[in-house]
Amino acid sequence: MIVPAVVALAFLVLPLLALAGRADWTTFWADITSAASLQSLWLSIWTATLATVVCAILGLPLAVFIAGLGRRWAAVLRAVTTIPLLLPPMVGGVALLYLLGRNGWLGRPFEAWGWQIPFTSGAVVVAESFVALPFLVIAAESAIRGLDRELVDAAATMGASSWQTFRWVTAPLAGPAIAAGLTLTFARAMGEFGATALFAGNAQGVTRTMPLAIYTAFNGSGTTQAAAIAMSLILFVVALAVLVVARGWRVDSVR
Repeated sequence: MIVPAVVALAFLVLPLLALAGRADWTTFWADITSAASLQSLWLSIWTATLATVVCAILGLPLAVFIAGLGRRWAAVLRAVTTIPLLLPPMVGGVALLYLLGRNGWLGRPFEAWGWQIPFTSGAVVVAESFVALPFLVIAAESAIRGLDRELVDAAATMGASSWQTFRWVTAPLAGPAIAAGLTLTFARAMGEFGATALFAGNAQGVTRTMPLAIYTAFNGSGTTQAAAIAMSLILFVVALAVLVVARGWRVDSVR
């Protein structure tokens, strides 16, 4: 078992080491602080933050709703919620276009009201929310379903409303898992590429997030390749930090 385990570990680690080896460390700071890099970084941060907020507003009620269902219906809704994780990201972008595009189901009435979502910064938030929402729902629903139902029922018998029960009982008990889900949601939104590229486009300063800036650089335009490698390493560090934080919250929840 040791040999295939070492090969698997090398398969995961060596590409990252190769990426770090290609970085030009003498110009690293200048690369990540260039105007184009900072613009893409800032766009990625604030769109991922907004997407996380959207996922929290929509995902937590959905998680509570699924957790309160019987096994059969919960399994159905859990499967529906997981679909964005299984779809190729490009398919998600096409689906969003057919829903919110100029000729989409909701795009036509929005267009009549003067609202245009595709190929805007708002479209980036929508695409990131679509692909990241399952991370929060799955984490929160699993934690809420595993809570001691006697505590929740006791709050209800004492006259607490559904909101008060969630605020003072469910949320604190499931808090570490919810926090870990929110952290993973933010990381997934930061790294989103496919759905964003199709639904939001690749306009500098408007929709070109860090993943799109990296892709553009390696296709010979936009940011330099040295800056693209530097931004790739930043995304790697962000992902690593997110995993460490999420792991810490999960350990706390177990304790």
